[in-house]
Amino acid sequence: METRQRQADRTRETKRKLMEATVECLVERGWSGTTTTEVAERAGVSRGAQLHHFRTRGELVAAAVEHVGAESVEVLKRRAAITDKSTHAVVELIADFHASDLFTAALELWVAARTDPELREQVLELQARLGREVYGLALELLDADETKPGVKDAVQATLDLVRGLALANQLADDGKRRAHVVRYWARMLEEQL
Repeated sequence: METRQRQADRTRETKRKLMEATVECLVERGWSGTTTTEVAERAGVSRGAQLHHFRTRGELVAAAVEHVGAESVEVLKRRAAITDKSTHAVVELIADFHASDLFTAALELWVAARTDPELREQVLELQARLGREVYGLALELLDADETKPGVKDAVQATLDLVRGLALANQLADDGKRRAHVVRYWARMLEEQL
């Protein structure tokens, strides 16, 4: 029993290292520079260990982004617990979440998935699941009643807006403009809620 537990712990640790290395690689080198060999090397695991857990680059990358996405949602929840609940603070929190390295890694996947049918299936499923989680969390943080006319659309527009702001931030620091837009949008959203 103890041996089995140690093996399970090693497996979890190997997967964690691979996932973190994959996201780092996506952020630094993009989809084309994220190879399974590079990821295994960064993670400090053998190529065989990497292949044992993830047969293809697509599987590895999708698992890494999903893992980090779930972890990021938990971090977002913890940060929300200590943030004031004003609409501006919540929109800013969600915008900062989307301006993270996770978004950069996910963006690399989205672009690659456009022309890779196998990866597209994985990314669409992942995007839908994470999208539902973040939408639900946004409703909760904003204390929004989605049965009220216009609220569902306003919350979804908020998520679409912050994704667009995060995209604009990919090539140059767009923090100043983003802060202005977040303040403006928070005032509009508050009226809708």
